[in-house]
Amino acid sequence: MTYLRVSTAAELLGVSQDTVRRWIDAGRLRARHPDGGRTEVHGADVAAVLSESRIEDPDAPQQSARNRFPGIVTRVERDGVMALVEIQAGPHRVISLMSREAADELKLEVGVPAAATVKATNVVIDIV
Repeated sequence: MTYLRVSTAAELLGVSQDTVRRWIDAGRLRARHPDGGRTEVHGADVAAVLSESRIEDPDAPQQSARNRFPGIVTRVERDGVMALVEIQAGPHRVISLMSREAADELKLEVGVPAAATVKATNVVIDIV
């Protein structure tokens, strides 16, 4: 399982660290305190909250541009040779089709912070 620092979860969710802590207290996000230290949030819970709050913007400009979208993995589907990886980056959902080997090497799973780099029709996923 992947766990994120409260500050990282807050940044990905677009909320304050205090809000993340309130969501932990309310049971919306699972957390742990490794070695009694800082609080860490379950990455899959952050991915679920982002997926629930996704807003489709019909007025967003339709354009092709090179860009890097930091976010969190919300879905990974592996089959024999290929893998489909979905990242929620703020209000943007980015999907990449890659080799299963690449997804395995990156250890991509729901809740892992990652970034999609877009250039033309290629989407490259890297761990952040």
